[in-house]
Amino acid sequence: MGTGLRPDPSTGTDPGPHTDPETERRRRRAQFLRDLAEARELRDRVQPRRAKAARLRHAMRMRTFRW
Repeated sequence: MGTGLRPDPSTGTDPGPHTDPETERRRRRAQFLRDLAEARELRDRVQPRRAKAARLRHAMRMRTFRW
């Protein structure tokens, strides 16, 4: 199941040099954000006390933030 943006190892297709740079940047950014979210989830699972403290700090920041 390929989107046409990433090389498909099963077919050997490559988006090629004619790919729009903005599209490529967005694709790389989306992949980075997915990896970052996955890393955060893993860290939260292996360090639950730290994750809880971070959630409480974030909640306090959001309550005291002025728009």
